[in-house]
Amino acid sequence: MESIKTWALDDRPREKMENHGADTLSKAELLAILVGSGIPGKSAVEMMREVLTDYNDSLKLLGKATIEDLTQYKGMGKAKAITILAACQLANRRLSEELEPRQKISQTSDAFLYFRPRMQDLTVEECHLLMLSNGLKIINSVKLSHGGLACTSVDVRELLRHALLAQATAVILCHNHPSGNLNPSREDDNLTAKVAKACQTMSIKFLDHLIVSDDKYYSYSEQGKL
Repeated sequence: MESIKTWALDDRPREKMENHGADTLSKAELLAILVGSGIPGKSAVEMMREVLTDYNDSLKLLGKATIEDLTQYKGMGKAKAITILAACQLANRRLSEELEPRQKISQTSDAFLYFRPRMQDLTVEECHLLMLSNGLKIINSVKLSHGGLACTSVDVRELLRHALLAQATAVILCHNHPSGNLNPSREDDNLTAKVAKACQTMSIKFLDHLIVSDDKYYSYSEQGKL
């Protein structure tokens, strides 16, 4: 394989981006700019094509990889692996910032769009609480549990403490199912019932409990279970 330096000028990722713009580059070419160099016999672009092929050409799936996963590839040291995963995380952060102007949660899909960039790449269950003002504007969100069976790890008293300290008048609960199966479990149903009862006691509106997985969600409210 010839070195990337011997390619036609328009085929080199950095020069191609400079001359024609970033939108003309493939995912592999953009990632190749980040990793910087390949290995003898294989350019950085070819390396990244190989990696992306194993992740179905999906940056979403690539973002779920670990450093250990990526360093299995020849020529992919920790520094390059960390650079790739940092870039995926930056993409999520940018999406979060773009959604921040949606300060008001008017419908279930708004809540999903808020949580999606925060939870779509998680490989373990987490449970988050979104706290809203009287006008359903976002006050803040907080992580209630991480790892294991998220719903069994949620302390309802702690949930109420966060809501009361934030002076929230409404809340939305959200947790992820890394498996992709959105069907609520018995534990999910039990937690929903406990939170609904606790919020009612404290005069806090419990608007919804979302279960999310990448680009899909299950809503207790939409299913008429709240």
